[in-house]
Amino acid sequence: MATVSQLMTREVVTVDPADTIGEAAEKMIDAKIGAVLVSDFGAIIGILTERDVLRAVAHRTHSSEARVRQWMTREVVTVPPSMDADEAARTMLERNFRHLPVVDDGRPVGIVSMRDLAREAVAD
Repeated sequence: MATVSQLMTREVVTVDPADTIGEAAEKMIDAKIGAVLVSDFGAIIGILTERDVLRAVAHRTHSSEARVRQWMTREVVTVPPSMDADEAARTMLERNFRHLPVVDDGRPVGIVSMRDLAREAVAD
């Protein structure tokens, strides 16, 4: 079985907690991704996902006024690049996640998504 590092997206897109939801969504659309890491002075302080943006919209916030810090998920679960893909999939299913940041020596090196894991499972 593959490891997370073999399947992850290596281009990590980050946003600032003061960015607007609209700015973050634009970055997600441009990069064709479903989640961005929220970084403050280089430290990961959150993750903003499609679900978070949808939650903000459902609360009738305005995308040019609502800030990432208000809607991001704060308790970020990360995994090491050496983690087995099956274990990452179990973690995502148990916690109802679709994205897991991959961190090596405290530094984000990628994000693995449920799509990445499904692509691997279908290829087997």
